Amino acid sequence: MAARNPLNRTLAEGIRRVGFRKWYERELLSSHAHMLLALLSVVALLASFEALGGGSTGEQIMDFAFVLLCGAISLWALRRYLFLLMHAEELANQANCPQCKAYGLLQLVEAQHRPNAGWVPVCCKRCGFTWKLDDDNG
Repeated sequence: MAARNPLNRTLAEGIRRVGFRKWYERELLSSHAHMLLALLSVVALLASFEALGGGSTGEQIMDFAFVLLCGAISLWALRRYLFLLMHAEELANQANCPQCKAYGLLQLVEAQHRPNAGWVPVCCKRCGFTWKLDDDNG
């Protein structure tokens, strides 16, 4: 299980505080911010490769260190982007009420919620049907 970003709420906390739709929107925004970071670090990686050709030995070592750093940041940001995006999409696919088919009208069932259980009990705001969202990554 990947470590949670302290800036991103867990699914249960997000549903309780802002609702599922806002939580989902914030997860997508966070994932796309990581995509932007990956893109910018790839540009910096290419610039570091360009600078690698000339200069003294000390400058070349420094340029090589920048290449490694930019590559590491690019890989981390890309992995984080994909994780956040897939996590949000996986939960969005479960957010349709099985009874009335309403999307995203979820309310946390506090009485049944157990943190770190791997699932989040929710009920539909429209019809009151209760089911569990499988949240292994949250």
